[in-house]
Amino acid sequence: MRDYSTLDYAPLTAAVDQARLAAFRRQARSQGISASTVLTYVVFAFVALVFLAVGGSFVSAFVAVGATSAGPGLLLWPIVVLVLLALVVWAAIAASRRSWRRRYRLHAFALANGLQAIGGTDRPAFSGAIFGVGSDRTVYDRIRSTDAPFIELGDYRYTTGSGKNRTTHRWGYLAIRLERRLPQMVLDARANNGLFGATNLPSHFARDQVLKLEGDFNRYFTLYCPREYEQDALYVFTPDLMALLIDNAGTCDVEIIDDWMFVYSASPFDMCDRRVLETLFRIVDTVGRKTLRQSGRYRDDRVITDAAADPAGRVAPGGRRLRTGVNWLGVVVAVAAVAYWVWASILH
Repeated sequence: MRDYSTLDYAPLTAAVDQARLAAFRRQARSQGISASTVLTYVVFAFVALVFLAVGGSFVSAFVAVGATSAGPGLLLWPIVVLVLLALVVWAAIAASRRSWRRRYRLHAFALANGLQAIGGTDRPAFSGAIFGVGSDRTVYDRIRSTDAPFIELGDYRYTTGSGKNRTTHRWGYLAIRLERRLPQMVLDARANNGLFGATNLPSHFARDQVLKLEGDFNRYFTLYCPREYEQDALYVFTPDLMALLIDNAGTCDVEIIDDWMFVYSASPFDMCDRRVLETLFRIVDTVGRKTLRQSGRYRDDRVITDAAADPAGRVAPGGRRLRTGVNWLGVVVAVAAVAYWVWASILH
């Protein structure tokens, strides 16, 4: 496995060469405009039309009333509208320039270190807990390795609900491709849990799958593994790996599913921040390297196969997925909200 401790982070803060930036923009645009860019253009056009419509109405009123009888407020409104429109245009241009400089720096960092930066957006192809819920699922600001083992780090968002209840959820993630398929296991970090210790993950797992571990590990993580796979979990999550997790990823949730290991952050990564990237690549060099080594010889003895077939890299059906559970805190909150509405609307 490659050593990521010697990466060159200078491109993240170096002055941007305008000629190279212009060439980068032309190349990116030749490959297509992302959905987020199209949305930005649509919003900007809508705001501009609103301002023009408002300004036009005041100009019409000014003409109808006449310059002599128009009050000072009516005379100033067209100027105010034009100034506001100019500010909106300036803000949009400035935001676009910042976005392109950010994308260029990320591209330059990847190029300098033998990595691949992917600035466009698309639907995720992963099967982790955060990737299969909601709508408008989008990954962006990604960096990938160009050699084995495959790693990818980036940001991700999806939406839930509709109308006034529509919510956008944003995550940062690190994905590491493992050499073998393993049972699904989830380390739910206690540091980012919500009210009464409720998990921040969109998936809720049955509590009878919690495996209590020795030492201080239970203070930092809740470990879920399929029933009857407790020894398999201990085979992977050895004391030295657990120590690395506490030291390097104690505030993140971790999931192993199929032949992937995911590290989730409850907030998106600033992918142009050197400290953030140093932390992520340190997780790869420590937690990722140890997990690859520890899981490289894993074998599920429950796999039924003929004598000629090799069961290595396969997991029996009972271990492939955790059983989901009920979010009892959410149920209690919903029942309390309905009870309050009944009391306030009918009984009170």
